[in-house]
Amino acid sequence: MKKELITDAVLVSNYINGDENALSVLIHRHKQKIFSFIYSKVFDKDITEDIFQDTFIKVIRTLKGGKYNEEGKFLPWVMRIAHNLVIDHFRRNSRMPKFDNSGEFSIFSVLSDSSLNAEKKIIKSQVEHDVRRLIEELPEDQKMVLTMRMYQDMSFKEISERTGVSINTALGRMRYALINLRKVIEQNNIILTN
Repeated sequence: MKKELITDAVLVSNYINGDENALSVLIHRHKQKIFSFIYSKVFDKDITEDIFQDTFIKVIRTLKGGKYNEEGKFLPWVMRIAHNLVIDHFRRNSRMPKFDNSGEFSIFSVLSDSSLNAEKKIIKSQVEHDVRRLIEELPEDQKMVLTMRMYQDMSFKEISERTGVSINTALGRMRYALINLRKVIEQNNIILTN
């Protein structure tokens, strides 16, 4: 007899309603994918373990607090939490994460990752200055969303609330801001690495 696979949404609901075992099933189901994702950014098993645990502490707090509303999208939601915690880790340690440039412009892909000596600090400072100058050239609505997201670490929900536009509009403005930045960089042959 084939065993029915309980969906993530049902497990989340069961956990919220007091079934502690449901969370164990969710963690077991997604541990490999989340752990691998974190490790691919930090390249350290102990740090990966810490961030993985912090991710699920945040998941538990959100679920217990009744703030979860990502219907049917449990794994992408957890991955976003893990991603944000990886960025927090690197900010705390004043290093930039090893994010690959997977088609989207990322400030992290243009900044050096190794320990910064005096020359690299100067170059990093210049790159940051150049990026900020490029951002100033963007249309006001795109500049505002990009600044809130990249420099103020606001979620798209927070940006949406602050600017009075829908989340989709905020996402669209961010997308166009990145496209426009990339165009300016390519048209002017700007090199943002050392």
